[in-house]
Amino acid sequence: MIKTTKLALIAALLAAPCFPQTTENKPEGQTKYFRLDFTVKELEGGKIVSARNYSTSLSNQKGDSSLIRTGDKVPVPTGDKGQFTYLDIGINIDCNALSEVGSQLAIHITADVSGFGPDAPAIAANPPIRQNRWSSTVLVPLRKPTTIFSSDGASTKRQTQLELTATPIP
Repeated sequence: MIKTTKLALIAALLAAPCFPQTTENKPEGQTKYFRLDFTVKELEGGKIVSARNYSTSLSNQKGDSSLIRTGDKVPVPTGDKGQFTYLDIGINIDCNALSEVGSQLAIHITADVSGFGPDAPAIAANPPIRQNRWSSTVLVPLRKPTTIFSSDGASTKRQTQLELTATPIP
């Protein structure tokens, strides 16, 4: 009788790993949130001419994303008398796929920064429009402002920079 009980116990212990394993009970990891502070800078001759700030938050949960949209819809004549099309002028920043890599964050960012040329009159029939588009996955340290994009102007001596500071939200 004791032998049979021991054999049954051993058989049960050996059979336990054969039961199907499910991922439903396994935690994916703790969800963490981060504040993302962006600064769009325009420089001329190494000096900051303008700086604009934008903030959002993003988690490390799969599928989480954040969009920043700010600007104006500017009417542009199409050629037909009295007909216009509208252009989006301003800042568009998309963030997703955030993950922690050691003490840094990896984030996929797409940025579209557009505006009127620095010498454009306030109201002009055909003002020049500057545009910078960029998309990449970046690796940034926490709590430290980091330039993640920089571009010289195509027709001016100005430079556009996008800076990011990522801070954990407690």
